[in-house]
Amino acid sequence: MTTETKVQQLTQGLEEVLTREDLVRAFDTNLPLKHYIGFEISGQPHIGSVIKTLRHIQNFQEAGAKCQIFLADWHTWINDKLGGEKSAIQEAARGYFTDCFVAGAKITGTDTHKIDWVLGSELYHNQDEYWETVVDVAKHTTLSRMQRSITIMGRKEGENLDFAKLLYPAMQVADIFFQQITLSHAGMDQRKAHVIMREVATKLQYHKITHQGKNISPIALHHHLVMGLQKPPLWPIPAEKLGEMRSAMKMSKSVHGSAVFLDDSPEEIKKKINAAFCVEKDVSYNPVLDWAEHLVFPFVKELKMERQEKFGGNVTYKTYSELEADFVSGKLHPMDLKNGLGAALAEVLAPARKHLSSEKVQANKKEFEKLKVT
Repeated sequence: MTTETKVQQLTQGLEEVLTREDLVRAFDTNLPLKHYIGFEISGQPHIGSVIKTLRHIQNFQEAGAKCQIFLADWHTWINDKLGGEKSAIQEAARGYFTDCFVAGAKITGTDTHKIDWVLGSELYHNQDEYWETVVDVAKHTTLSRMQRSITIMGRKEGENLDFAKLLYPAMQVADIFFQQITLSHAGMDQRKAHVIMREVATKLQYHKITHQGKNISPIALHHHLVMGLQKPPLWPIPAEKLGEMRSAMKMSKSVHGSAVFLDDSPEEIKKKINAAFCVEKDVSYNPVLDWAEHLVFPFVKELKMERQEKFGGNVTYKTYSELEADFVSGKLHPMDLKNGLGAALAEVLAPARKHLSSEKVQANKKEFEKLKVT
């Protein structure tokens, strides 16, 4: 593949790349492409996290990157998730949490055997140099910057927090440099950490990333945050607040009615989608259309809507743009969209649902459900 072809393959479907010029230079100079994406072990992962992540990892692998999923048990502990029991968090990380990603790969076709699964505790164990890197990052970041960056934890700026949480951004950035990551991948909600990462890249004393005698910044790859199904707290939403609201209302496992999980039954999936927020003809803020674009069309050749003849009869869409055009014009009613999407998504998730039904995985899930999920 040419450089341009590789860049197109790697960036397909991403919302932002910091920067594309750096990525072109990486391919032109044969920079080793070492990818990383990290996750807190904060409950059962939903389809937005699993499917979006694995779809992009497949693109990265095909472009020649070595990919990693980082199981951030220390970050989970700092953020008071799963009851704050580090040993339980570690067990869950290696158990049902990983099972969900392996199941998701049955949908996306990603080769999980080629993914490095790194547990934070294992990376940090007997590694004084890691903590040296944490301090190095912190020395080049102000206290106010750390306080503003706590939003990467799902916390609100200005929230009264214990001091440990201010270590979180520095540790996240140190994870990248200590492992010599050149492609740092996350959802748009992690952007603040990645901006810090790029700003300190050439200032660090320890574990700088160098290539051909030059200090380089890791490239930041940001994917779209799939929207939650629930109604926004403000409607209609002013145009200047749309981006902020979409980010705030991303799919969430802890918000009732927001998310679908890989092992949800077809009936559960359809019930959740039928209750989703979906205003007729509106595309400015529409989670049902968002799910069609990001969670269904990448995995089906066509999306069929079944409806009575008096409402226009059955209709089939081969592209998302065709679907959106009919919805905007009023040719496709929200309820017909929901019914069609629910049936299609249930079918898309069938391979993952089957994988998660195995006796071994179910045993892991039972242990996982014993934990206090917050």
